[in-house]
Amino acid sequence: MPLLEPKPGALRPRTVTGPSPDRVPERMAHGTPEGLRDDLTALLGADKVLWKVSDLVRYASDASPYRFVPQVVVVAEDVDDVSAVLSYAHGRGREVVFRAAGTSLNGQAQGEDILVDVRRHWSGVEVLEEGRRARIRPGTTVVRANAALARYGRVLGPDPASAIACTLGGVVANNASGMTAGTTRNSYRTLSSLTFVLPGGTVVDTADPLADEELARAEPALCAGLMKIKREIEADPELVARIRAKYEIKNTNGYRLDAYLDGTTPVEILRGLMVGSEGTFGFISETVFDTLPLDRLLSTALLFFPSLPAAAAAVPAFNAAGALAVELMDGNTLRASVSVAGVPADWAALPGDTAALLVEFRAPDEGAQEEYERRAAEVLAGLELVAPVASVTNAFTRDPAVVAGYWKARKAFVTAVGGARASGTTLITEDFAVPPARLAEACQALLTLQAEHGFDAAVAGHAAHGNLHFLLAFDAAKPADVERYAAFMDAFCRLTVERFDGSLKAEHATGRNIAPFLELEWGPRATELMWRTKRVIDPDGVLAPRIVLDRDPDAHLRGLKTIPEVEAVGDPCIECGFCEPTCPSQDLTTTPRQRIVLRREMMRQSPGSPVLDGLLGEYGYDAVDTCAGDSTCRLACPVGIDTGALMKEFRHRRHTPREERAAELAARGFGAVEHTARLAVAAADAVTRRAGDAPLRALTGAARKAVRPDLVPEWLPQIPGAAARALPPSAPRARAAAVYYPACVNRIFGGPDDAADASLAEAVVAVSARAGKPVWIPEDVTGTCCATIWHSKGYRAGTELMANRIVEAAWGWTAGGRLPLVVDASSCTLGIAHEVVPYLTDDNRALHAELTVVDSVVWAAEELLPHLTVLRRAGSAVLHPTCSMRHLGDEAHLAAVARACAEEVVVPDDLGCCAFAGDRGMLHPELTASATAKEAAEVLARPYDLHLSANRMCEVGMDRATGRSYRSVLLELERATRP
Repeated sequence: MPLLEPKPGALRPRTVTGPSPDRVPERMAHGTPEGLRDDLTALLGADKVLWKVSDLVRYASDASPYRFVPQVVVVAEDVDDVSAVLSYAHGRGREVVFRAAGTSLNGQAQGEDILVDVRRHWSGVEVLEEGRRARIRPGTTVVRANAALARYGRVLGPDPASAIACTLGGVVANNASGMTAGTTRNSYRTLSSLTFVLPGGTVVDTADPLADEELARAEPALCAGLMKIKREIEADPELVARIRAKYEIKNTNGYRLDAYLDGTTPVEILRGLMVGSEGTFGFISETVFDTLPLDRLLSTALLFFPSLPAAAAAVPAFNAAGALAVELMDGNTLRASVSVAGVPADWAALPGDTAALLVEFRAPDEGAQEEYERRAAEVLAGLELVAPVASVTNAFTRDPAVVAGYWKARKAFVTAVGGARASGTTLITEDFAVPPARLAEACQALLTLQAEHGFDAAVAGHAAHGNLHFLLAFDAAKPADVERYAAFMDAFCRLTVERFDGSLKAEHATGRNIAPFLELEWGPRATELMWRTKRVIDPDGVLAPRIVLDRDPDAHLRGLKTIPEVEAVGDPCIECGFCEPTCPSQDLTTTPRQRIVLRREMMRQSPGSPVLDGLLGEYGYDAVDTCAGDSTCRLACPVGIDTGALMKEFRHRRHTPREERAAELAARGFGAVEHTARLAVAAADAVTRRAGDAPLRALTGAARKAVRPDLVPEWLPQIPGAAARALPPSAPRARAAAVYYPACVNRIFGGPDDAADASLAEAVVAVSARAGKPVWIPEDVTGTCCATIWHSKGYRAGTELMANRIVEAAWGWTAGGRLPLVVDASSCTLGIAHEVVPYLTDDNRALHAELTVVDSVVWAAEELLPHLTVLRRAGSAVLHPTCSMRHLGDEAHLAAVARACAEEVVVPDDLGCCAFAGDRGMLHPELTASATAKEAAEVLARPYDLHLSANRMCEVGMDRATGRSYRSVLLELERATRP
C-alpha cells in the first residue's frame, strides 16, 4: 500500500439527499451483467467495452430532461464494430442506441440496453472540390468542420447553437438546423450523399452508382417494402399535398415522408429517410455535404421591443429585407444571459415584458452590404423600439466584437436560462414552428398558456422561420409538478396543431418528449406509414425503440431525471455537454459534464449504498486525478461552470493534515526547494547522458508505487536539462521599461537542446533591449512563485502563503504598480493576474489591483515588435497556444509574434489543452497522451520549420506528443531580430 494514500472518505458527499426514485438500483452496483460483458468483450476486445457502474452512470445523461441507464457501453472504432454489435443484438433480442456528442434535447442519445459511443473514433474532415463539398465523419463537431471549410470561404448549411459540441452524425440524424438554415439550408437539402449501416448490417453508400443493385441483393424485402409505401403515398393526392404542406415550415417530427416523394429508388428514399431518423434506421458512418458560400461581411443589430408579440410582428419586414438571421429573445432570456461573460450587466434590470430581435445580414461584398444596410434602415424607421437600459443602442453595427457578443448571448439561451433555474429543478426545452406570418399570434398564445399552467418560461427562437423555443423548469421528484407539466404539454400540443397547424418539433427531432403526440400532428394515416417504414427497415426493432414511435400516451413522463443539489460550483449544470470537446480527459476517463453527472448520482443514493461505494471507488482517478485543472471547461460553458476548480477542491479534501503541512513548508522554504530542484534536474540530466533513461524510470516508478502515483512524477525522456544557476544581467531598475519576472519553471528547467545559444531569460532581456524597452530582473526572485504549484493541487495553505508573497514582492519590484510586470510563462501570468486573488488578504488584494501583469508574448507583440527589425524568417511555423492564453485572450498576440518569425503560421484545427499542467503530465502521462493525440496527428501530417508556444511545460508535453522540438516564440523572436 502506498505511504500517502488520500484521506479515506474525503470524496463522499457531505450530505446525501437520497434515496431518489430514479437512483441506479443496487443490482447494478457491479456494472454490466457478467454474461453480456463477457460476450461483448470476446466479440470486440476489452478496451471497447465499458462496464463499470461509473461508466454506465456517466453515459446515462444527455442534454435532455430524461435519464436511462444502459446495461453496457461499447466504444465502436469502425464500421466492423458497429456491424458486429448489430449482429449480436439481432441474435439475442437486444436493443442498440447510438450516441455521439450527447447534446440531444429529448433523450435521443440514451438507451436502456447496449449504448454505442460513436464520437471518440469518428472524427475527421476531408475538404473536396476546393471546399464546394466536404466529407465529414459523424463524430466531428460542426465548429471543427466549419474551421476546415473557412479557409476556402465555405460553410455548412446547418448551424445549430450547440455547434461547439454537437457532431455531424447527430445533426443529420435529428435534421438539426439552427439560426439560418430554415428549410433550405438544413441537412435534408444540403447532403450530397451519406454512408450508413442498416440494422441488418448492410452498408450503403448512396453515392455509389451500384448502391441500388447491391442493396436489392442484400435486402430485397426492405427494397420491396419501401417501394410499396412509395406507390401508396403517390396514389393518394390528398396525402401527397399534406406531406408537402408539412415541410413548407420547419418540421422534424416523425420520419421524413417526403423522402418517398423526392426519391425514385430505394437508396434515394433511404438517403432522405435517414435524415431526422434519430438513429432508429441505422448508423450514419460518413456524410458528404454540399457547402455554401461563407459571406463574411456582417451587419448586425440587437433591437429591443416593449413585448414579445411586438418583436415578433417586426419579423416579416426583416425577412423581406433579406436578413439571413432574425432571432427572438424574451425578457427572461435576456436577463438570464447576464451570467454570460461579456453581456451588459444592466440587462438584469430589463422590464419583464421586454423582448429583442437579433437581426443579421450577411454579404459577399461591400456593395451588397451597403444595400442591405439601406434596407435595414428603412425597416428601422417604421419600428417603435425601446431603450430601457443604458447599454441598448438599437443600431446596426459591423464591429466583430460587438456582433460576437450578441451571438454569444443568443446561443447561450438554453444554458444561461437553465443555469439560472431554481436548484433541484429539471429543465425541459421545447421547440415548435408555426407559419412565420402567425408568429406574433403564436407568441401571445404561448404566453397565455404558460400563465394558465403556472410557468414563467423563457422564450427564444429562429423568428425568421416561425420557429420558437421555450424552457420550462419543474421538480421531477414532485408528482404534482410532473402532473402540471403533463397538463401543459397536452394543452400546448393541441394549441400548436389545432390552432396553428404547426410542427411540434421544428429542429430538435421528435425524441421521447413528443413521440406520444406524433399522431396528433400527422393524423392516423401518415403515422401508420411511419410505423410501417420502421418495420420495413428494422423489422426486429433493434434500433432505438421508443425514441420516435411510442404508443404509450404517457411516454414523455417516463424517465424524467431528478436533479439533486451538488456542490455550488457544479449545481447550475444542465448537462448540455458544451464543455466536453475542450476537455483534455474526454477520451481517457471523464468529462466535466460526466464529473457532475456522477456526483449527482452519488446524491441520489442512500448512505452506505453499494452503488455509492462503487462510484466513489472510481471517482478519485476517473474524475479528480485525471482532471488537468486547466478550466477550459469554464470557457466553453455559457454560464462559466469551472469543473476544474471543483476538482481542485476535491484534491484539497483528499489531503491529509500531514500533506497540507508539508506543502506549506515547501512554500515557506521555496528558495531551498527551487535550488534543490534545479540540482536534481541537473543530476538527472547527467545520469541520462551516461546511462540513458532506464535508471530514472525505474527509480521514479518504484517511488510512485511506494508513495503515491499522484504525488511522485514519472521520469520522461523529454524533461529538459537544468537552467543556468544565475539569471542573466539586466537593465538597471532606473532605466527599465518593465520588471521582468522569470517564472520558477524557467529558473529550474532549461530550454530546448537546439536553443542552447540563449536561454529564455537571456532572449527576453536581449530582445527587449533591442527594441529600446529594457527590462529589469529583481535580484530576489528566487523563492517566489505564482502559486500555481500549490493551487493546481489543492494545497490551500501553501497557495495562500505564496499568493501573498508574490503580490507583496511584485508591489515592491514595480514601485507600487508604476512599472508593468512581464511574466515569461502564460500559466504563471494567469496565476499572478487572476488566480491568486481569492487567496489574498484584504490589504494585498488592494495592492494587486494596482499591478499591471503582462504576459511576455503580449509584451513582445505590443511593445517590442513595432521597434524591431526582422532580419531572418523561417518558412513555416505551427503554434500551440496554451489554455492559459485562452483564459487571458492572448492567442492573437502569439500569432502576431510568430508571423514576424515565419512566412506561414498555422494553428491546428484540432488544437487542445496538452494537459501537461505543470507536472500532471508526469504524474499521469496517459492524460497528456490522450489529450494531444488529435493535435499531434495534425501537426505530424506535414513538415514545419518551427514549433512554437510560450510555456515550458506545455512545450515539453507537445515534444512528447509529436517528437518535434517546441520552443518559446520569444526565443525565435530574439533569433529572428539578432544582428
